[in-house]
Amino acid sequence: MRRILYSLLTSALLAGAAQAQIPTYRALPADLDGTAALSCAHRHEAAALRQPATTVRHRQKMERYDVKYYKLDIALENNSRNVGGSVRMQARNGAQALDSLAFELYPSFIIDSVVVDGKKAVGTRRAAGDVTVRLAQPAAANALFNAYIYYRGTAPNGSSAAIGNALDTDVDSEFGATSITWSLSEPFNAYEWWPCKQVLTDKADSSDVWVTTSNINKVGSNGVLERVTALPNSKSRYEWKSRYPIDYYLISVAVAPYVEYTNYVNLPGGLRMPIVNYVYNQAALNFYRAEMDRTPGFIENFSNLVGLYPFSKEKYGHSMAPIGGGMEHQTMTTQDGFTFTLTAHELFHQWFGDNVTCASWRDIWLNESFASYGEYISLNAFSTPASARTWMDNAHATSMQSPGGSLIVPDTTNVGRIFNFRLSYKKGAAVVHMLRYLLNDDTKFFRALRTYQTRYAGGTARTIDMQRVFEAEAGRSLDTFFRQWVLGEGYPTFNVRWNQVGNTLYLRTTETVSMGAATPFFDTELDYRINYSNGTSQTVRLRQSQAETSFSLPLNGTVTSIQVDPDQWILNGAGTVVRDNALSTKNAASMAALAVYPNPCQEVLQLANLTMRTAQAEVTDATGRVVLRQTVGASHSQLVTRTLTAGLYHLRITTPEGDTFFARFVRE
Repeated sequence: MRRILYSLLTSALLAGAAQAQIPTYRALPADLDGTAALSCAHRHEAAALRQPATTVRHRQKMERYDVKYYKLDIALENNSRNVGGSVRMQARNGAQALDSLAFELYPSFIIDSVVVDGKKAVGTRRAAGDVTVRLAQPAAANALFNAYIYYRGTAPNGSSAAIGNALDTDVDSEFGATSITWSLSEPFNAYEWWPCKQVLTDKADSSDVWVTTSNINKVGSNGVLERVTALPNSKSRYEWKSRYPIDYYLISVAVAPYVEYTNYVNLPGGLRMPIVNYVYNQAALNFYRAEMDRTPGFIENFSNLVGLYPFSKEKYGHSMAPIGGGMEHQTMTTQDGFTFTLTAHELFHQWFGDNVTCASWRDIWLNESFASYGEYISLNAFSTPASARTWMDNAHATSMQSPGGSLIVPDTTNVGRIFNFRLSYKKGAAVVHMLRYLLNDDTKFFRALRTYQTRYAGGTARTIDMQRVFEAEAGRSLDTFFRQWVLGEGYPTFNVRWNQVGNTLYLRTTETVSMGAATPFFDTELDYRINYSNGTSQTVRLRQSQAETSFSLPLNGTVTSIQVDPDQWILNGAGTVVRDNALSTKNAASMAALAVYPNPCQEVLQLANLTMRTAQAEVTDATGRVVLRQTVGASHSQLVTRTLTAGLYHLRITTPEGDTFFARFVRE
């Protein structure tokens, strides 16, 4: 099925030389219905009962040192899960002398020896995947030490890792029965093929991956291929080097008789970076080349929006493997094929997940939600707004298939919950979109993402870190937003009644929620599109500050209909909008009580007849962008407008009780 779809697509695209001008993409259904993320999530959920291998006590032992560098020097073939060789771990000891070294390795592997600072360890204790070796000589406090772990064995089979097996081998049945061996270690299964410390917050500062294999094969991995060294017995050693921080689960290998296809991307500062693709064979290359050639444009677009591709001194690339989706291995994603949204999703992970990694699996939405939103961004940039809107409509529909669920993962031992497609991917992407709506300014939104990338580059972050970045751009606390949408569960539904009397529109919006016990109310702004009889329309943004909120707005025409959230910004259920001819009395009294002068104004706008003790005044410009916020009330009844440029503005005053008043004014 995939081959038929992409044969149709390829005929409409320019293939061949890198940097070819690719025409506007006509999105396929599979790019709009969440297939890219769903394939990855399903692979994760297949291992829903898999739990972290290590114990709390063993993790405490591993916390005694900080990993600086990994070097894997191992032998692999494209048709076997056998692994043999050594791993060098350079680390800095903590404040106390280290008399034993703790790490993780699957129990089926044989450990031949462990050598620390040139001396062989004198004892080894193993309990499941937990390994502790007693050092011949303690490592000094606060000092660097080098440990060499020599091991051999066969990686376990049986879908024990999040995506397939941590090290798996299979045959590509689509392009000529090529055998491939590849790694997929997320979330806590790297220990199934190499000895390591599986702690998210301890990234290695750099890494090397050396793989010896038969000459027929190529090996894809992280960073830059320094050299291929010829060895006896028709063997070669592929020597990959990366000098960027990397988390344990992002270290990868892929071994097969690949065909290499390299194209390039031009980055700011005159940098021309390679995109190295290892594909099954020439048939696969011919089939996917047009889609692979989208990657440079994707990288350029993401770099412009959220900051330079974070591993620009090395490369980006892909290694093909029959995994049923993709996995964002640092600098060299593993994918089973190339589709528009799959490629965009895994690429955006290089920023969200690789450069900045969630500090706990509780916060996996920081990886998956933003990678999913990268699909939406790319559709907007390279396809059509209609395609992007269809994608977001699907994200909302998927999010609301069940009423509950938080973005924060309550049980990080449950792989299926960590990688829940509805929550971590689709609801998360909807929440990212709402953060964009909240700021109401794309400059601020993408600046927030750039700040996040810069501030936590090469490290890890938690939800509170993302919240603080967005609060700085918003200029106010976002506790309510994050409590409702990230920590909370469910979604609201808005039922609207409206009426027009003379030149005044009266609105009354009633909110119901899907998970009242978890999140009883969503305090949110909401767009209303007012359609007039002359064919024009006007969009206003109003705050739903309580379960039933009333509004009064001045009008310049006859209203024919009203649409709620017409541009699909807010995650909300299908409500109703009806005209209610009885709706006016209370709102009319509220509206008559508000007057402003002088109008036009200059430095100050006086607010007449304010009787409430305190209220929030908010001024929006003609585009709906909030340009001024100020607290007002009976004792401070003037608005300071000197910072506004000349033009027409809308003033909204909201009381703590939820009453809302409107006026228009002109700043000269």
